[in-house]
Amino acid sequence: MGFADLPILSMLKSRMLWHEDRQRILAENVSNSDTPGYTARDLSPLRFNEHMQAVTRPVAMVSLQQTAPGHIAGAAISDDSPFRAEAKTGYEIRPTGNAVSLEDEMMKVAANQMDYQAATALYTRSLALLKTAMGKR
Repeated sequence: MGFADLPILSMLKSRMLWHEDRQRILAENVSNSDTPGYTARDLSPLRFNEHMQAVTRPVAMVSLQQTAPGHIAGAAISDDSPFRAEAKTGYEIRPTGNAVSLEDEMMKVAANQMDYQAATALYTRSLALLKTAMGKR
C-alpha cells in the first residue's frame, strides 16, 4: 500500500484538487465581471461522507454521561441552533445582466487560498509524520 492509498492523504489530495478547481472558477468569475449577462459560478462544497462510509464502519452516537449529581448534562445538537447558514435572497445585478460582485468573489478567493494552504500544510505534516514513524528522518 502506497502513501496515496491512505484515507487521510487521499482525502487531503481530493481537497487540494477541489480548491484548485474552485480557484479556476473564481478566477473566471472575476475575469468576466464586465461581461454582459454573465452569472457567477461556484463549486458545491466537497463532501467526504460517501468516502468515509466506504472506508470506515458507522460510529455510534457519543453522548455525555452524568456520573455525579453535580455534573451538567450534555446538550444534543438540535435544529434550533443559532448558527445557521443564511441563503442569499437578493443579488446585485447590473443593467447589463451581469451578476458578479467583485467583493464577494475576492472574499471567496481569499478563503479558498487559506483553506488550500491549510490542506497542503496538513498533507506535508502527515507525510513527515509517516517518514518519522518509518525512521527515514
